[in-house]
Amino acid sequence: MPTQVVTYHLEMTDRSQLRPSPPPSSDWNVLRVGLPCPELNRFFYYEVGAKWRWIDRLDWTDDRWLAYVGRPELQTWVAYLSGTPIGYFELESQPSGDVQLMYFGLLPRFIGHGCGGALLTAAIERAWDMGAGRVWVHTCSLDHPSALSNYQGRGFRVFEKKAAN
Repeated sequence: MPTQVVTYHLEMTDRSQLRPSPPPSSDWNVLRVGLPCPELNRFFYYEVGAKWRWIDRLDWTDDRWLAYVGRPELQTWVAYLSGTPIGYFELESQPSGDVQLMYFGLLPRFIGHGCGGALLTAAIERAWDMGAGRVWVHTCSLDHPSALSNYQGRGFRVFEKKAAN
């Protein structure tokens, strides 16, 4: 019998709802990727998402990746710990004025070391800095077991829940 997948859509409607998580150390830094680099986004997508069944972009061509990351409404950010890239997030400005956290995650070896909350805090802060009227994201039961609680812990609230086989 197929496993039921539950998808949660979460939102934050005001910057004051953010409950920040502190950086794991003073060697923590989050930088915006200045030039579109499809190889970088592809790398993080594959490496961060492999365990969590991120599959919708696995067959993308180089041209499709470049078209995606080269859009002015998309920002890619990379987190560093002691100069080592450890995770990333993508933010997309939407015509409605919302900003969607498209993808977010840590490289496997950095999960469980107190970086996820700090990375999510950085993503939310950057989204509000983009002039968001609302910040939103979706996650599902296939993602890391702490994903939903991390989103809710930072101040997101569930506005829709869907179950599918």
